Amino acid sequence: MLRISVTSKLDGIRSWSLQALDTCPGSILEPATHSSPAVLVDACKGCYATTGFYVMDTVKAPRLENREDWERDDWEDDMVRELQDDEHFRWFDSGDSYALALAKKIYNVMRRTPWCKHWIPTRMGKFPKFQEILALMEALPNVKVRFSSDSVSGEYVKGKHGSTIVPTADNVPEGVAVCRAYEHGGKCNGCRTCWDKTVPVVAYVAHGKNMAKVIRLRVA
Repeated sequence: MLRISVTSKLDGIRSWSLQALDTCPGSILEPATHSSPAVLVDACKGCYATTGFYVMDTVKAPRLENREDWERDDWEDDMVRELQDDEHFRWFDSGDSYALALAKKIYNVMRRTPWCKHWIPTRMGKFPKFQEILALMEALPNVKVRFSSDSVSGEYVKGKHGSTIVPTADNVPEGVAVCRAYEHGGKCNGCRTCWDKTVPVVAYVAHGKNMAKVIRLRVA
């Protein structure tokens, strides 16, 4: 059964998501050992999808169900039918396309729904075996793949990353579009920049106590 999320920030635009970190291999800077836990990249240390209402059982349940559901043979067909009336769609307001088979199915859904603009943020481009399918996604006229920078200070690699995190709106690198959600109570307020293929990089202003702590430690 499809479990589609409606994120208030996105003005009612829907998304399909998985559990954060559990499905985010690109979030790991250093893997866990017998004596120490895994070390996350800076951008994932303060992940909004690991706090607040995201940790509630009722919010986690659909994401856990999605992890099993996508493996159904008719999942692609169901997703295409589900998106019949959607003009914009976001993949992964939490989680990532951790499995190559999942990424291929998502590509097929994107290809079969040309009326819908898709935005997919991801860190899976770090892994060579995912690069071909992500490139196929980006080649579709209705899809914007945004490779997330691991930085929380606005750093990114030109031509590689499609988004980065900045401490404040005053820290936005030149030529980078800033997400203005912080000016509208955390909501998109009609903005669709993240779906815009002509915008190479979007900077998201850091928010939340956990991210503020990460930035303080990073700057210190």
